[in-house]
Amino acid sequence: MSVDLSKLSEAIVKGQIDEAKQLTEEAAQSGMDVQEIMNKGLIVGMETVGQKWKCDEMFMPEVIRSAKAMSGAMDCIREELESTSSGAGTMVIGTVAGDLHDIGKNLAAMMFEGAGYKVINIGIDQPNEAFVDAVKEHKPKVLGISALLTTTMARMGEIVNALKEAGIRDEVTVVIGGAPVTDDFAKEIGADIYAPNARAGVERVEEYFKAV
Repeated sequence: MSVDLSKLSEAIVKGQIDEAKQLTEEAAQSGMDVQEIMNKGLIVGMETVGQKWKCDEMFMPEVIRSAKAMSGAMDCIREELESTSSGAGTMVIGTVAGDLHDIGKNLAAMMFEGAGYKVINIGIDQPNEAFVDAVKEHKPKVLGISALLTTTMARMGEIVNALKEAGIRDEVTVVIGGAPVTDDFAKEIGADIYAPNARAGVERVEEYFKAV
């Protein structure tokens, strides 16, 4: 029996935690590819949440519930997703200090997991040293830095400088994203890649590694 992934997306948008888990489990048990479940179900749902949040059609309590629904559903397929992973490497991702936004960050984390990365999500409101410590500890191929406020995006440059001071800047590829971030800003602070959205982030990272 095939599962209608549009219903899974809808469950994510509505923040129906139990329903999202059940539909994800049913889809996986039916033999549906986990990449398809994630890309056509979970990610579509969270992208809709992101758009509704941006347009003031959803509010923070609703967004948080949707994020919990997405997280619970991901738990149902994470083991299989990892077992079919292409072994792309490790990614550390987090949101800068003073910034509590994590929809885009979590969506990017999902996308990179789907692309075969082992993702270490250090969370929101993270001080500069947390990013440096995570790079030292996990030795990731990619470091993702998120900021959604013009008042916090300057932290991104501080983190890049902190990596330089720690002598590990050249050991990791830095990708940045968030509403106020631009390609010019990425170049200005010395980041390697600007991601206008989660899907583009994965695509641009892959293009970057093919070019180097």
